[in-house]
Amino acid sequence: MTPVFVDTSAFLALLDADDGHHGEAAERWVRLTCEGAQLFTSNYVVVETTAVVQHRLGVEAVRAFTGDLLPLVEVEFVDAGVHAAATAALLAAGRRHLSLVDCSSFELMRRAGADPVFGFDRHFSEQGFGEA
Repeated sequence: MTPVFVDTSAFLALLDADDGHHGEAAERWVRLTCEGAQLFTSNYVVVETTAVVQHRLGVEAVRAFTGDLLPLVEVEFVDAGVHAAATAALLAAGRRHLSLVDCSSFELMRRAGADPVFGFDRHFSEQGFGEA
């Protein structure tokens, strides 16, 4: 099975019942985990998700993220090469709302041959990645 990248937007939707994608995210999460999908993310996504969840939802939601969701996802650490490629892509794009975390995610996905993504960020489809 092709690896499936899990984006911050998916983790947020799973954790926040008020998120507009919560129901869809929960259904996709159950389907992916029941199918035994090879879920992975990056340490950059973990840092980003933790910061946003703590700010928006509080420490208990961070506990749910790290204790319930993250154990089912392999975390791949961004190395110097991926970071450099992501930084170059970010600067080449010259767009204000495209993040270094997004660019590092795209690079990791390409290197892993991963497609699709579990997420709700339009930048992934702009890069040619499908939805899980």
